[in-house]
Amino acid sequence: MVRIKHRYLLVHILYPESADSQSKNTSDTSEKSLPYLVQFHRPSPNELTPQLLARAIRDQVLLLYGDYGLGLVSSSLNVKYLSPATSTAIIRCSRDQYRLVWGALAYMTHLPKNSKQAPPRPCVMQVVRTSGTIKKAEQEAIKRARAAILRTKRESGDGSADGLIGLFSQPDEEAVGVSGNGKARDIAGSDVSDEEDEMDVEFEDEGD
Repeated sequence: MVRIKHRYLLVHILYPESADSQSKNTSDTSEKSLPYLVQFHRPSPNELTPQLLARAIRDQVLLLYGDYGLGLVSSSLNVKYLSPATSTAIIRCSRDQYRLVWGALAYMTHLPKNSKQAPPRPCVMQVVRTSGTIKKAEQEAIKRARAAILRTKRESGDGSADGLIGLFSQPDEEAVGVSGNGKARDIAGSDVSDEEDEMDVEFEDEGD
């Protein structure tokens, strides 16, 4: 029996502007005091749901590739995980059409709105990893979250970053993004793809 193969896209939702940046009551001083990494990695609004995000992706695919592209991706497209707190999502799609979904995400410049009255919020959809299994995507999300904590600690000048590096590097240095000299690698901005995926290796069935 032929098994349908999928790709899982790990996506970070970045915010170049704060939600109330246009308000005159917002203090620029408090905004600039935040570490540079924190200013971009903001929590997403609770109104953003997996269903709303999936619908926005389908609309963007329709806009870029027409009915033909939408027909290719609509049956397999599914938002398997969405965390508004960390602005992280895992999107499942067909292996043959995952680049269409990736392209649609690259052209999304605003969060989807659940009402016409809500103002559009600028954002950037950053695909940081493609994987053949959801487990690999989850591991990458955890690794990047830990690395982001360490980097934020370093940028804020907090001395506790050294202790966090030692704590995280005990079980698995590679899983935390720690190099051999004990320094955390900067992995927050790179796109990664499984080498096994490109070699068309059979993966364990995730039940999807």
